[in-house]
Amino acid sequence: MLGGTVFLSRAVVEVALARGHDVVAASRGRSGVVPDGARHVVVDRDLELPTALTEERFDAVVDVSRTPSHVRRAVAAWPDAHWVFVSTINVYADDADPAGPGAGRLREPESADVDPASGSEAYGAMKVACEQTVRDGVGSFAVVRPGLIVGPDDPSGRFAYWPARMRRLADGTGRGAAGAEVLAPGAPDDLVQAIDVRDLAAWVVDLAERRVAGVFDAVGPATPIREVLAAVARGCGVEPRWRWVDAARLGELDVRPWSGDRSVPLWLPRPEYDGLAAHDAGPALVAGLSPRPVQETARDVLAWLRAHPEAPVTGLTGDEEAEVLRLV
Repeated sequence: MLGGTVFLSRAVVEVALARGHDVVAASRGRSGVVPDGARHVVVDRDLELPTALTEERFDAVVDVSRTPSHVRRAVAAWPDAHWVFVSTINVYADDADPAGPGAGRLREPESADVDPASGSEAYGAMKVACEQTVRDGVGSFAVVRPGLIVGPDDPSGRFAYWPARMRRLADGTGRGAAGAEVLAPGAPDDLVQAIDVRDLAAWVVDLAERRVAGVFDAVGPATPIREVLAAVARGCGVEPRWRWVDAARLGELDVRPWSGDRSVPLWLPRPEYDGLAAHDAGPALVAGLSPRPVQETARDVLAWLRAHPEAPVTGLTGDEEAEVLRLV
């Protein structure tokens, strides 16, 4: 595992260890510690890989890197392993088009190591270059392209916005109380796709074990946001009264999509992002991806938030949401 200390890469290590595999986690170790049972090799991927590591042979390599030079060095070191490369649906050039592998138009590859702060276009373009390096440099590989990855330990704080909001509702009006108004973004039938990190990690290990080859959009079923939010509420044990506010009005009130300050996570402007949350989950499901119910993910994220008060949560503050609701 190239990584192994944060979110998906750590979850992959945990699954592999639970299944009895010998796991080497190669990382700097600055973002956390690898799970007990894995062998941690300290590696700075901005530099040459240690000779002692490149001389080892591995049955499978899992890589989550966005940096082309990192992937080039790793592919050169272990071309005979079965690779599972974790890419992104940001490789697709048209966010309005839900077409997937073999049909969706990809961004032009960026083979230089660009600052990640450059935005999603540079991120997607670098991932295209990384995919090409894997495809051209190893004999056996799977590429998985996730969309929104959610679940406990998520450092982005995006999905966590909703369980955190449900927690405020429960704490403020009593568990299960109906009638409290909660801002709901966009149109109720807007589609959303998310995959629990634990399910994605289990599938990545499956692909490595079975040496499955192919390119997949690693997404859960496309689901109307009203159903997703209802499932989050059930998982958190509350019954909100949703106040739907359309995209135009949200824009007028400087409410932003997806993540960050003054945002409402899971919401994307339409129609320009119609495709980003409507990719076909079918091929991945046939290949063994098994998403759990959103209700279960929300329940577990709420428990994680309660156990870790410092956990990141992005989006509108309570005061900001109250002000928006007052104005609409």
